[in-house]
Amino acid sequence: MAVKIRLARLGCKNRAFYRIVAADSHTPRDGKHLQVLGFYDPLAAKGDARRLGLNVDLVKYWLSVGAQPTDTVRGILMRAGLINPPPMVVMGQKKGPSGDTSNPEKMITQ
Repeated sequence: MAVKIRLARLGCKNRAFYRIVAADSHTPRDGKHLQVLGFYDPLAAKGDARRLGLNVDLVKYWLSVGAQPTDTVRGILMRAGLINPPPMVVMGQKKGPSGDTSNPEKMITQ
């Protein structure tokens, strides 16, 4: 059974409210879940305590047993400091003159 940590939508029309749940990946979005891990209210103010609530011990437990967070929940958990952000990938440099570019006079004489 593949377990996902994802959002389950609650609330009424145009007033979305989400629960962060651990659920089997094959169940519907608002279907049966294994455990409620917290809540997320996107309409609350950014600094408001009612915007996000997590049971940190339960989230760490589900991550330790192999539950995979969805992209949205991964962002929420990164902002909460529970998981590390992915490493930055350094892109290659654009093609330019090869060799030592610190001395332009040397390049002209070659």
